[in-house]
Amino acid sequence: MIDLSGQTPFASGSNRHCFHHPDRPGRCLKLVRPENIEARYRRQKPVKKLLGKARLNDNRQEIQAHRQPAVVQLLRRGQDQLLWAHLPQFFGPVETAQGLANESELLTDSHGAPAETLEQYLQRRGFDSNARQLVEDLAGWLTQTGILTRNLLPHNLVIASRADQGDARLFLVDGLGAPLLPRLLSTTPAWRLHYIRKRIRRLYTRIDWELGDRRQSWEQAQKAGR
Repeated sequence: MIDLSGQTPFASGSNRHCFHHPDRPGRCLKLVRPENIEARYRRQKPVKKLLGKARLNDNRQEIQAHRQPAVVQLLRRGQDQLLWAHLPQFFGPVETAQGLANESELLTDSHGAPAETLEQYLQRRGFDSNARQLVEDLAGWLTQTGILTRNLLPHNLVIASRADQGDARLFLVDGLGAPLLPRLLSTTPAWRLHYIRKRIRRLYTRIDWELGDRRQSWEQAQKAGR
């Protein structure tokens, strides 16, 4: 049994902690924060509470996201290299003493530290030509593969390079998959492409917002950028 009690997370989001895998270098374990699931559930409207707490579990959502048709089809065709071109390789759930964790490839910089997020890069260098090219490459991959995501947020995108890939690229480390209705409608190719292009446009809007004066809330900027 893997025990993470002696470890400090190398990264933490609102809903999960990320730990180095104690037995497998180059991999990480994502563990949900149950207290945050409870807090999110309490904030839900009564109608949404009827859907239960399971849908608020980010690990469960991530497993489901890796079962979406576009991912399954790429694996069946043996196009693993294309699939993982902008995604950390996913190994599924594993038992730990602290509960089920999702095991993934750990993306690092040249010194072995966790890879820099696009958000951090933008704060240092702005949306320069290098960052624009990284975003364009990601957008092209999404359009090519038809993989569905939620909103693409700079803090959920990391800049890393693998030894077999050479140049650095953006990797989506959180936010894979889509809500129920878009998933159902995505069987129509035209609608799927519309959905993906909307996510891409929204990423550019988010970048402009993060680098701007933020007089508007993100919710307001998001509506204005539709």
